[in-house]
Amino acid sequence: MSSLGTSKGILEIAKFAVYVTVPIGLMYFFASNTKNLQKVMGNREYVVYPPEAQRPPSPEEMREMAREIARQRKAAKDSQ
Repeated sequence: MSSLGTSKGILEIAKFAVYVTVPIGLMYFFASNTKNLQKVMGNREYVVYPPEAQRPPSPEEMREMAREIARQRKAAKDSQ
């Protein structure tokens, strides 16, 4: 095996070690002291609801509005 192949192998081992140790280290950091986790999560609002708006009309109110519009159109059509 050439020296170039060996250095690539060492690089791959180093990358694998980083990929494995970072999540484990972070998990240990937060699991060992819950204040750390509360501090990080407390800085962010994960669910932000929009302000409550006016409620849409009920189905019965919608039917009544449709009847009223139909009456107005019929009255306008009859008057022409």
